[in-house]
Amino acid sequence: MKNRLENNNAEPLISVVVPVYNEEESIQPFLCRLIPILEKLGQYEVIFCLDPCSDNTFESITSACETNTSVKMLQFSRRFGQPAATMAGLFNASGQFCVVIDVDLQDPPELIPELLEKAQSQGFDVVLARRADRAGENIVKKIVSITGYRIINAIADVPIPENTGDFRLINRKVVEHLKLFKEKHGFLRGMVALVGFNQTSITYKRDARATGRSNYSQITGSLKIGLNGIFAFSSAPLTILMALGIFFALIGFASAAVIVFVKLRGFDGYPLGIPTVLCVVLFLGGLQLICMGIIGQYIARIYDETRDRPLYIIDKKINF
Repeated sequence: MKNRLENNNAEPLISVVVPVYNEEESIQPFLCRLIPILEKLGQYEVIFCLDPCSDNTFESITSACETNTSVKMLQFSRRFGQPAATMAGLFNASGQFCVVIDVDLQDPPELIPELLEKAQSQGFDVVLARRADRAGENIVKKIVSITGYRIINAIADVPIPENTGDFRLINRKVVEHLKLFKEKHGFLRGMVALVGFNQTSITYKRDARATGRSNYSQITGSLKIGLNGIFAFSSAPLTILMALGIFFALIGFASAAVIVFVKLRGFDGYPLGIPTVLCVVLFLGGLQLICMGIIGQYIARIYDETRDRPLYIIDKKINF
């Protein structure tokens, strides 16, 4: 134990950041696969970032921390969500390289040496893990993800690689630049793309969950991530709204000109009844509500940023 404590004081080569919520059944299987891999790489730390849970996840991680001082935990004062938990882990990590990975073993820990090798031997600052397939995801989730990435990359300020999640390796330089960002959305994929530097990817086959069930909503969660990707990294929706406004204004002027022409020519039989007016009013009213909703998304994000509330609040730290 003495040697372990002495080594733990050294700066770790690699920090593994693991956001966790109600994953009691996954902790031990995850560590059993992860720790032997990390021990072969050198000094390491595993940082569990824990939203308060209703099961025994806290106790499982605490037990692992007592057994191995390289296993650490951050517990938050309330549930802040996966993006905030991930950023908290990165900002409290001390390794030269940081890997973000989920605890459900859909992203295999066995890929970590390959990620690290690309960073060390080939000089990449960011190594992404790109999914070759999406085992365990239903067809609706796949459609939402594919469509979302295509929309985001069509309008975003920076391209975000398709078929990637948060599973990736980033070096200390990238982490320090991420700390300069003040955004509250915690959209790691977009922020890493925005930071830039030398990036590459590897391709892997994503497995189904090893144990338990996901506490992440596959549909609403994906939609929330997609909206963050659109509204936090592009002003294109506002430009589209302006173009729509000009388009419908021109249609309105043209329609008025047609009506005046018809009246002047004496075509009294032209159908200008209530159904036509009703359809036009309903259509334009719906369009206005959509426009207000898009503008509201930007205003809500401005409101969040100006309040400048902390992205997360840490209640407990273990082994730090």
